[in-house]
Amino acid sequence: MSVATAQNTPAEDSSAPTTHRELTKAELTKAKKKQARQLKKEAKKSGADHSVGSNSIGWVAVRYFLMLMVLCLVLLPVYVLIITSFKNGAEVSPVTAWALPDTWDTTNWVHAWEALKGGLLRSLMLVIPSSIISAILGSMNGFVLSRWRFPGANIVFTLILFGMFIPYQAVMIPLMKIIVGAGNILGVSPFGIPALIVMHVVYGIPICTLIFRNYYESVPNELIEAAKVDGAGMIRTYRSVVLPLSVTSFVVVIIWQFTQAWNDFLFALFFGGSSQSGPVTLALNELAHGSVMADYGGSMAGALIASAPTLIVYIFLGKYFISGMMSGSVKG
Repeated sequence: MSVATAQNTPAEDSSAPTTHRELTKAELTKAKKKQARQLKKEAKKSGADHSVGSNSIGWVAVRYFLMLMVLCLVLLPVYVLIITSFKNGAEVSPVTAWALPDTWDTTNWVHAWEALKGGLLRSLMLVIPSSIISAILGSMNGFVLSRWRFPGANIVFTLILFGMFIPYQAVMIPLMKIIVGAGNILGVSPFGIPALIVMHVVYGIPICTLIFRNYYESVPNELIEAAKVDGAGMIRTYRSVVLPLSVTSFVVVIIWQFTQAWNDFLFALFFGGSSQSGPVTLALNELAHGSVMADYGGSMAGALIASAPTLIVYIFLGKYFISGMMSGSVKG
């Protein structure tokens, strides 16, 4: 009995490693199959990502191509404007509109500068005070309407915003009567740069109020409450706390008002007086002889000179304009 048992024991011991080796091979085979499937999935995913990347590169190329086409369409009139300003009268014709001038003559620029330099100075006298006054009044209105919840505040704000949607042409006749009557009472001329300053300040208040109110709505209430705890009233809070935070909004409003007042022609035509007392748009209209435009080269040079100040403002302050508009659109 013991011998049989002794004989069977080695057999059982020798079979155990064999079974263990068979299980190990099966597990290895299973692991290899799993790894192969994983590699296949990764290869497929890599191919899909490569395809997506190719599609993304293709869409980027299409977008840049479309942007380039739009840029060319926008710059084509500028190109014609520039080359025509250097042409003499004999070279200006619809046939040669796209051709470069045979000789680059600066006579048109000299003539346009002599005709517009007085108007440029008067336009600066118009846009600087009107932009600053509109910005200050709009800032005050925006702060009051955003922080002082008096009865009817929303109605007052809505009525102010109505001024943005009233066409200038609809109020030109009653506005003329008011300005002329005020001039007669005060004993001053109702036409010229002072009258235009009043016009642009009044019409600039709605948009300035809207921009500042939206910006002041995003100012944390903790700052206002801290100022109240320190004993500051509304005026002190506005001057010491809110006003220093409003630099970007002031840049936005001043750029907006500067552009609107500089490019205005309708108010200038009615209230600017003559080209000798009005802004540069009246002088440019006289240089072009109205709708006749006999001097094409001089008119093109004058248009470039008249548009240079607004272009310079946007080149140097454009990024502040965009950031200020975004900061003012957080709440509202």
